[in-house]
Amino acid sequence: MGWVDNTSLEIGEIIVFKTELEEAAKAGIITADQLERLLAFFDSRAAKIGVTPSGVTGVTGPAVAPAKFDFSHVLWYAGALIIIGALGLFTTLAFDAMGPSALTFTALGYGAAFVTLGRSLWGRPGLKVPAGLLITCAVNMVPMAVFGIQAEADLWPAPFEDPGSYGSFFEWLNASWVYMDVATVIAGVIALRFFPFPFIAAIMAGALWFLSMDLTPWIAYALHGNTDYAWGLRESVSMYFGLALIVVAWAVDLKRWHAGDFAFWLHLAGVAAFWGGLTSQDSDNELLKFVYCLINVGMVVLAVFLGRRIYAVFGALGISFYLGYLAAEVFQDSLMFPMALSAIGLGVIGLGIWYFRKQQAIAQWLMTSLPPELQRLRPVHARMART
Repeated sequence: MGWVDNTSLEIGEIIVFKTELEEAAKAGIITADQLERLLAFFDSRAAKIGVTPSGVTGVTGPAVAPAKFDFSHVLWYAGALIIIGALGLFTTLAFDAMGPSALTFTALGYGAAFVTLGRSLWGRPGLKVPAGLLITCAVNMVPMAVFGIQAEADLWPAPFEDPGSYGSFFEWLNASWVYMDVATVIAGVIALRFFPFPFIAAIMAGALWFLSMDLTPWIAYALHGNTDYAWGLRESVSMYFGLALIVVAWAVDLKRWHAGDFAFWLHLAGVAAFWGGLTSQDSDNELLKFVYCLINVGMVVLAVFLGRRIYAVFGALGISFYLGYLAAEVFQDSLMFPMALSAIGLGVIGLGIWYFRKQQAIAQWLMTSLPPELQRLRPVHARMART
């Protein structure tokens, strides 16, 4: 009985204190940033004793454990990827032989079926993941529907040509795919409005990545009157488009999203487009190559600041490429360079071990030492990190 009384008291204290914190923020006693960090702490604290955002869920039993990525999740995601692949990546000439109108009606029919089934499962306990995956499959039908409409009405943008088979959408870059890319992103935004499921952002991120490439011929035509410069522009367009997408992902990350980690896929697409465009740049200038290495070092630092490991992965790859260039071109006749490089590699491993052991202290140092202006630029999950 004493356990129940103590738990009830703690629940009441959490609910009342959260209300008081919100009032303190309205009165200007604490900042909005401080309020968000404190609420995140009390949310995690309340979850351990059975409190939901709307109140008490029961104090006589353990809190419901968060959903885990178990075997059922593997089957759900595998099934969704099979559907996406079957109706997108692996379409054949026989599928295209149905004709443009048939493709559009097929895409709309499948999309409507996926939305209907997903909507029916969305409100059922424990089935939000398969419901969200079905909605994701519906979003993936949008480029097929748009392709069918364009092909039927011959709406390919001038001076760009008919891109051919729909299956080429996932294989080849073409300026005529731009409408399909944009329509997919818009469909994803609408889907997220009604079904906030993070994996929908993966389809949107893929479409944005395609858009960064398919848009290049449009820019070349606008600048030079023809598309002969498209391949030369492609790396720059990818780099700047990826940089803009990173900024968008960063902005999304500054807010706490209870439905899941939407920003992850945007970060992934942004850093892949930026790093890919940057790495593809060709230069004989040694200083610029060193700057490339410094940018990759900065990406590793950014990974710590944002709490996003994906930047460290690409940054480490870039640093490795630069060191490989030094070994192959600059110091190819040096016996000491491989030894020095090995020592650097061991040092990097040691640095990783040190960071693994000290990451909690580093996170605490960042929280207490960075000025408020920089603190507000860090994602909520990075500010709240403890492990």
